[in-house]
Amino acid sequence: MSFTLYGAAGSGSVPVEAAMTLIGLDYKVIEAVTWEGEAERDKVALANPMSQIPALILPDGEILTESAAILIWLADAYPEARLGPRLDDPRRAQFLRWMTFIPAAIYSMFWVRDEPSRLVGDDAAAQEQIKQRTAERIAACWRIMDSQITPGHFLLGDKLSVLDLYVATASRWTPRRARFHVEAPRMAEIVRRVDALPALQDFWAARFPFGPNDAV
Repeated sequence: MSFTLYGAAGSGSVPVEAAMTLIGLDYKVIEAVTWEGEAERDKVALANPMSQIPALILPDGEILTESAAILIWLADAYPEARLGPRLDDPRRAQFLRWMTFIPAAIYSMFWVRDEPSRLVGDDAAAQEQIKQRTAERIAACWRIMDSQITPGHFLLGDKLSVLDLYVATASRWTPRRARFHVEAPRMAEIVRRVDALPALQDFWAARFPFGPNDAV
């Protein structure tokens, strides 16, 4: 059974791809760099009317969108991979809390900052102010999460979960890892550990490599 994922390197599809890699699923990625224009967004439109990635087509043709929903579904659908706490696990509540916090509080900021003209038109000064303020908001959200979570070897304890993959990816976005390490020092240790997972070394290098000026 094969899955089809609309995604792009360095995007919100990366944690989904990482999870599917760890589970061992057969999948192909249709590259759709949606922030580069209408032609790229049109690639996704049939699978997701929002023209956003990731969008996952299951082997039976059913479509899943929203990165958090896809990650939770994968963890639940493949319990043998142990990438998420089950319903009766005491960690489940916090798992759901933080899996929804990331898209609601952090990921959503990028719709605004990627194209600030959506909100303020051609006003260059207003666009720059939006970029600065959204970066500060993202940093503040990481700080809040770091203060509320009690990590172990990974974010929810001793076991890797899709939450770790989600945070390891999103923490590479603006305001980038150097700021993330300052705002979220406890989680910083975890994301470095996820970066170093032997099973994902080739994956990270292909789908979200660090640049020469990136702090790891």
